[in-house]
Amino acid sequence: MKTVRLTSSGGFTLVVAMAIVVVMGVMMGVASQSWRMIIQREREEELLFRGVQSRDAIARWYKPPPVQQGQFAAKPLRKMEDLLQDPGSAGTVKYLRKLYKDPITNKEFVPILDASQGIVGVRSSSDKKPIKIGNFTEDLNDFKGKVKYSDWQFNSRSNAYVAFITGGTQGPPGVQAPGSSGISGIPGGSGITGGSGDTTH
Repeated sequence: MKTVRLTSSGGFTLVVAMAIVVVMGVMMGVASQSWRMIIQREREEELLFRGVQSRDAIARWYKPPPVQQGQFAAKPLRKMEDLLQDPGSAGTVKYLRKLYKDPITNKEFVPILDASQGIVGVRSSSDKKPIKIGNFTEDLNDFKGKVKYSDWQFNSRSNAYVAFITGGTQGPPGVQAPGSSGISGIPGGSGITGGSGDTTH
């Protein structure tokens, strides 16, 4: 009499099901990582935009309209809020449409301070590693190879920015070269009466 061996497909089905679960888990992990990367890239681009707007507004603060021919009333910037309404101006002089937050941390930017000039720039407080490490615009050349967002310093006195707006022929904004009436080329010009120098974003 022959013995008939019955084989069950239950074990095979379980193995297939487990394999599918593993594959789906891997795919979801990859998708999640890709999504986080997309979000970080967007926040990174927003950081560049907001940092540049803030830096340019600070540069304009140190290049105010002339009081008299050849004279400037540049004064230290003590508070970022003063960029929204110059307290020393008789008119409505705005240098920035609004105060921006750091999009990486969603907190206030950290001000970059100069002992004699006050606030000269802003930076992020994040120590997170940026995705972008190269191919920056000329005014941000000193961001190349930085390993933390906090190293991206939007400084109106930085060598890259000063070289960008002056062609490397003059000192930092607000410091006049001999025979010069001030630095030209700062985006937005000097303080904007009744408006702002930044771009809507």
